[in-house]
Amino acid sequence: MTEMLEIIMLVCFGLSWPMSLVKNVKARTAKTMSLPFTLLIITGYIAGITAKIFSHQVNFVLIAYLLNLAIVSLNVVVYFVNRRYDKIA
Repeated sequence: MTEMLEIIMLVCFGLSWPMSLVKNVKARTAKTMSLPFTLLIITGYIAGITAKIFSHQVNFVLIAYLLNLAIVSLNVVVYFVNRRYDKIA
């Protein structure tokens, strides 16, 4: 039951990250993005992944952690691309 609740939480969070990524790509500006916030989220996902590995609870939930981490990390890439657009403008 705990794994199911954890996966629901991760899916709910996970659905917001692609929407944020698309919004940030379309915006072409870093002015509405917060790098510290995004890095804090990445740190949380890394902590969750590390906890799963150290507790030997490597299961399907780990896939959700990794997918979310990948999508949030793409937001960091977009942040720096958009910062470049801001400097050009």
